[in-house]
Amino acid sequence: MRRLQVLTWHTHGSYLYYLSHAPHDFHVLSRPGRPPGYGGRCGHHPWGDNVHDLPAETARTRQFDCILFQDDHQWERDQYDLLTPAQRALPRIYLEHDPPLAHPTETRHPVDDPNVLLVHVTPYNALAWNSGRTPTRVIEHGVAAPSGVAWHGELARGLVISNNLARRGRRMGPDLFLAARRQLPLDLVGMASDELGGLGEVEHGQLFGFAARYRFLFSPIRYSSLGLSVIEAMMIGMPVVALATTEMATVIENGVSGFSDTRPEVLCSHMQTLLREPALARALGERGRQRAMERFSIERFSRDWDATLRHVTDLPAHSLRHAHQESA
Repeated sequence: MRRLQVLTWHTHGSYLYYLSHAPHDFHVLSRPGRPPGYGGRCGHHPWGDNVHDLPAETARTRQFDCILFQDDHQWERDQYDLLTPAQRALPRIYLEHDPPLAHPTETRHPVDDPNVLLVHVTPYNALAWNSGRTPTRVIEHGVAAPSGVAWHGELARGLVISNNLARRGRRMGPDLFLAARRQLPLDLVGMASDELGGLGEVEHGQLFGFAARYRFLFSPIRYSSLGLSVIEAMMIGMPVVALATTEMATVIENGVSGFSDTRPEVLCSHMQTLLREPALARALGERGRQRAMERFSIERFSRDWDATLRHVTDLPAHSLRHAHQESA
């Protein structure tokens, strides 16, 4: 089957890297200086030959099979500023990375078009968004487990992985991180982590090995999609402690494959236990690794995206809603 030519944007680097494991070519828009959203083929990820840097001003001269939007600005402005009418008539997918932020159940999605497929990254997000007449499907995350890296947790400290934590508001839990750090030995890594006394950014290719030394991963996020850093930690057998909110409530089985609760003080108690009991940490981490391999394998993720891209490109645009309902 022929490879599809997909136009998209660099919205989340790690997600784009895992998406590029699908057997298609991805043309990623770029602008001079690589501003947010227009990074093209940039960053530290080991991009394959199927990821192509595409200067934004040349997009209208190229031929594609599908347009993959990942942000409101791209949907509301870029498709009109950068693409021709013929390109805007191509099969289109909107990949929604987040749960609704304005209201958790009443927010209407900005895409309101029966000829566009809205893809959610978690079942919770699909449940929460009011998608109106737009057909939807869920493609859960997939992560490529690194070869030669396994958690050992010899460092009796916890680790938080979050970019720009100080700037992203209460829903990402900077207050919970700071409160926990007053009680526990916790390190923070990620972009601008130094603003909260963190250790700075660790390149994605080095992050698995760096994290493997820590006793556990703590996710202080109150309300967001399921973070890739959590799945990546699980993939190497690192135990995870997290708030039992949004999709996380279905990922971590409390006391079996990690610790999850809605009470921060209970989570801090669990983290103290993991610092004292490395054998327990190992047992939880191994069960978490098994769950992650079953649910979030890169092979399943790639198959889901391959099937979705072929689904929308094999259909006349006006048939998308009808065909999706038949296949559901």
